[in-house]
Amino acid sequence: MPAPIKALISQHRHCDETWAGVEAAVRDSRWEEAARGYASFVTELLAHLDLEEHALFPAFEHATGITHGPTQVMRMEHDDMRDLLAQLKTAVAAKDARATLSAGETLLILIQQHNMKEENVLYPMCERSIPDLAEKLGLTDS
Repeated sequence: MPAPIKALISQHRHCDETWAGVEAAVRDSRWEEAARGYASFVTELLAHLDLEEHALFPAFEHATGITHGPTQVMRMEHDDMRDLLAQLKTAVAAKDARATLSAGETLLILIQQHNMKEENVLYPMCERSIPDLAEKLGLTDS
């Protein structure tokens, strides 16, 4: 597996781990820790979504000419994730464990399904289609 794809998948796993920490803090009513974890989670997730939307997806679309396929679906799911993040922000700020865990579970299911599509379908397509993938993603040292 090429390094750029490994990096994207690593970002997926790191977001999952960060969210698991938020859930644990919420379950234990450690709200300051939950709020810090939530802020980190949002920063990580949005950075990943931005990398895909502003680098990966356009590079794939340019390389393949496919603009109404998998990247369109991924963008719609990204929008759904952002909507759930807004719900979570309100729930965490209100220290509402039930609402936080409920919205979090919905988000986690969406993310897991989304990641499976990316990792098993889109990323392999990108790997095959995009020359200089690491450079396009800004993942080179030069």
